[in-house]
Amino acid sequence: MKQLFDYINSYLPNGISESDFEVVKGYFTYKRLRKRHYFLQEGEICRQYGFILSGAMRQYTVDDKGTEYIVHLYIENWWVGDRESYTTGTPSVYNIDAWEDTELLLISRPDVLELIQRCPAFAEMIRMMDDRNSIANLKRLTSSISGGAEKRYIDFVAAHPSLLERFPQHMIASYLGITKDTLSRIKRQLLLKE
Repeated sequence: MKQLFDYINSYLPNGISESDFEVVKGYFTYKRLRKRHYFLQEGEICRQYGFILSGAMRQYTVDDKGTEYIVHLYIENWWVGDRESYTTGTPSVYNIDAWEDTELLLISRPDVLELIQRCPAFAEMIRMMDDRNSIANLKRLTSSISGGAEKRYIDFVAAHPSLLERFPQHMIASYLGITKDTLSRIKRQLLLKE
């Protein structure tokens, strides 16, 4: 739980008190997922969000031809879940699975809502996370619609260098909306520029 405590404190200028954190801890449960095991499958309702203690995960959709489209990559100290399904209680259109053996702390939507009422520090962290998430999503959307493949890759490397070491090239290419061959060409061109 120390990892979650440190994470919450990283968002709050005054931190969270030990007594408030004792309240927060009571709402989380521990789960371990083995590599390639599902956290969520398409058609299920996302009833819990996870805080990743260790490991790596991916969120993706699969088209009629069996092609995977990665929409999110996750590592330690990131939250994982299908936000739309979690918030609305509707079936997910995504799969989320563990790319590495993963340890998580889970919390349900009703527990988040109750905890927001009980613990102002947790509520403030959620608000700040939502703000940052909204900004990051807008930047990714802008990059996708206005930036070329090379710019998307450069922006990705600048924002998430640690993901390059954790996920294979074909997943990063899918996340960026380009082919693996295009990503290889971009990486070669960037090396030549150095």
